[in-house]
Amino acid sequence: MGWKISLYAMALSLPLLLGIVIWQSARYSALNDEMEILVERQEEWIDNNKRLIRDITVLSSSSRIEEFARSNLMLEKKPPEDVLQVIIGGK
Repeated sequence: MGWKISLYAMALSLPLLLGIVIWQSARYSALNDEMEILVERQEEWIDNNKRLIRDITVLSSSSRIEEFARSNLMLEKKPPEDVLQVIIGGK
């Protein structure tokens, strides 16, 4: 009699276990898809950061700043002998 109950319990638990496996598989698939989206987004951010760093490098170059000062602000570079340095504090 006890083995019949055990047999019924195993027979009834098999669909439950299969349902759990299917649920875990679907959950894994959804998480994997989300991870792929996040990896793509991260790659886009990295590429955007590289472009921004490149732009900063170009815009902050001394030759570009000097050309901008000359053409737009009508400034010109002074020769070193016209520059006076003031040192305060003896350092």
